[in-house]
Amino acid sequence: MTVTDILLSGVVGSTAYGLAHEDSDVDRLGVFAAPTETLHGLRGPKESHVTTAPDRTLHEAAKWCRLALGGNPTVMELVWLPEELYEVRTPLGDELIGIRSTLLGARRVRDAYLGYATQQFRKLRSRAGDPVGLRRTAKHARHLKRLCTQGYELYATGRLTIRVEDPGSYHAFGERAAADPSTALPLLRHFEEAFDATPGVLPEQPDERAAEAWLRRVRRHFYTADGS
Repeated sequence: MTVTDILLSGVVGSTAYGLAHEDSDVDRLGVFAAPTETLHGLRGPKESHVTTAPDRTLHEAAKWCRLALGGNPTVMELVWLPEELYEVRTPLGDELIGIRSTLLGARRVRDAYLGYATQQFRKLRSRAGDPVGLRRTAKHARHLKRLCTQGYELYATGRLTIRVEDPGSYHAFGERAAADPSTALPLLRHFEEAFDATPGVLPEQPDERAAEAWLRRVRRHFYTADGS
């Protein structure tokens, strides 16, 4: 299905982080607006469209906002990308980038990023001793390190740097942890303690008013009286 009215879209994932291999997939993420009239019926429009070849995930504007307000690390990437990684930018998309800081809340950022990192550690342990899945296991470890590092930066400074510093250290960490998952635990514990010891700059909860106002502008923009 062709998705129209894409407001913002760009390249995310390993390519954006600077961690891609030669054969890595190129992942894309975007936000689109459903026609406002379709929200009024018994069954609303589909909120997410996920495709492979190409690998692309598109979230409807309201769903994207809910995920972002919850601190979801994956959707949060979209509004912090380097300029050259955006493939679609509309005025409403630029507005969304403009309110990105209001979407942040200290507790939700901490819980989301550390929660996702902990999931990666569990996947590491579940794959221990699996030589066939060694490359994927290393990827889990790299994501664990990235989530901890990026999440802490966002929590402590209110800013998110997508491209990691020293990609080689992430690949080396991934190889070590793939061979022995227990070596990843000290890093996870270190960042748990760092979060707890850092006051940070974020408010305790995000300010939903800016997201609500933006979403209402989107609904007005895509409303037509005849439903066309």
